[in-house]
Amino acid sequence: MATIEDVAKLAGSSRTTVSRVINDQPYVTKDKKEKIMDAMRQLGYVPNSSARRLRSQRTETIAVLLPRITNPFFGHLIEAIEEEASKYGYQVIVCQTHDKKQKELDYLQLLKTKQVDGVVMASFTNDWMEIKPFLDSGPIVLCNEYMDTDQVSMVHIDHRQAAYDATIHLIEQGCQHIAFTSGGQETHISRQRKSGFHQALSEHNLPFYSDSKWTEALDVKDGQKVLEHLKSVHPYIDGIFTGSDEVAAGIVYAAAQGNWRIPEDLAVVGFDNQMLSLLMVPSITTIEQPVEDMARKTIEVLVEKMQSKQPQRHTRFVYPYELLKRNSTDRSSVTQSVH
Repeated sequence: MATIEDVAKLAGSSRTTVSRVINDQPYVTKDKKEKIMDAMRQLGYVPNSSARRLRSQRTETIAVLLPRITNPFFGHLIEAIEEEASKYGYQVIVCQTHDKKQKELDYLQLLKTKQVDGVVMASFTNDWMEIKPFLDSGPIVLCNEYMDTDQVSMVHIDHRQAAYDATIHLIEQGCQHIAFTSGGQETHISRQRKSGFHQALSEHNLPFYSDSKWTEALDVKDGQKVLEHLKSVHPYIDGIFTGSDEVAAGIVYAAAQGNWRIPEDLAVVGFDNQMLSLLMVPSITTIEQPVEDMARKTIEVLVEKMQSKQPQRHTRFVYPYELLKRNSTDRSSVTQSVH
């Protein structure tokens, strides 16, 4: 196996000069640099990246905190983030918090102990004042998740407006008794969505229904349970904004098994435009987020913060979304019925 001494000998340079080229340091002429690079290629010499990282006090690693990788939205986001980070020479580690506050703080310790250079938070459950001190140890960028502060950079859509638009769409389809589901742990996003939902109902003088069974829906099985609960306890509900394509798919599937017609008896809206939403029968109306664009911007902002030696101002990037209207809410060609 070739060594740095072998490279120096073949290139006719000193070991120190070879080291400077490997670590991209100044004071090496272009001619010498080319000879050293050519010698490295001839010998098949590969620099020790671990040692190089130690000398630069950088890990070239980014941590991404998210609730659960099994959610297709976060799987899509991670794939896009990893692809973009690799362009800058960074590796990505995935940290599943399962919406546990202590687990979230434990992962943030990776930044404090210099095991990662930066952190992307795709969700968070702790109060901001618990997270803020970690900024002293390295940069954090919020992607998908956001809050009302100028103390951290954020990349997201307007979840409040998205929920408002989805609810207005249900109302325009004739729904008068509309339910809202969220994914258990209350986050800033869930509060924003609920606020948009409430605004739409208020503007049309429609009632708001509350049930703890609707606040614990995360996946397809939970969606099935939601429909069973609606049938037995709230049979008058004729529209539902789920905030998740998985939950929406569970509702659609359970409805087909239980002789509930969608959208005639119950109009359903999901969120995230997962492939599942298009494959279900009927196809599910949903909100689409520009995941790749958000991932690119997130890594661009984070890398700039990690590589700059100057204090960086915090920025907020709000991306557009799209309400994709499909068969799970289209009552224009069906005969409506009353429960």
